[in-house]
Amino acid sequence: MIYLSLFGLAFIAATLLPASSELALSGLVVKQQGELVWLWLAATTGNLLGSCVNYYLGWFIAKWRNKRWFPVSQQQYDKACGLFNRYGKFSLLFAWLPIVGDPLTVVAGSLRTSFGWFFVLVALGKGARYALVIYLALQVIS
Repeated sequence: MIYLSLFGLAFIAATLLPASSELALSGLVVKQQGELVWLWLAATTGNLLGSCVNYYLGWFIAKWRNKRWFPVSQQQYDKACGLFNRYGKFSLLFAWLPIVGDPLTVVAGSLRTSFGWFFVLVALGKGARYALVIYLALQVIS
């Protein structure tokens, strides 16, 4: 149940909804609840799949961006796309960053970035982040 809960929290944290999977993961590590590999896998997989949802939302975003109710102005959307194009697909390694990470995954989808590249780069970045969280939590208990 621990792994499923962590997976769900990490999934939600990767969408545009606020959640802190890092805090939950580090708490589980400090309390020595669960196997480290399975905790890492649950958090990484949940967060990666949440980012995939963002990617596919971005894929369909273009057809709605000129609607009055659309939450982002054309200028903001163009700016985000320009930044993504400036730094390229390898900026997806930083999709784990607070504030910019989630919109980055949406923009990648809206710009039709190759899903293979998207998946690999986001997985590497998020996997490395959770490995670092586990490492730092282990330092607390040692």
